[in-house]
Amino acid sequence: PLRPRSLKILIFALGLLFAIEGLLYALAPNMMKRMAAMVLSVTSEALRQNGIFVACLGAILIYIAARFLH
Repeated sequence: PLRPRSLKILIFALGLLFAIEGLLYALAPNMMKRMAAMVLSVTSEALRQNGIFVACLGAILIYIAARFLH
């Protein structure tokens, strides 16, 4: 079960993600359209590999922040 502090961190992280993504669409909508079009030309395997890489990088950053940055 999620503890209240864990839930607070999760909600904060999702809010930060939505805020950054929203700013990208608000400040550079044409760039975001071009990026979305580029994604269609990438193979599913390349997308999967990049997704795994970015997820691992995110997990490492979360670990570093939780472990060393009190």
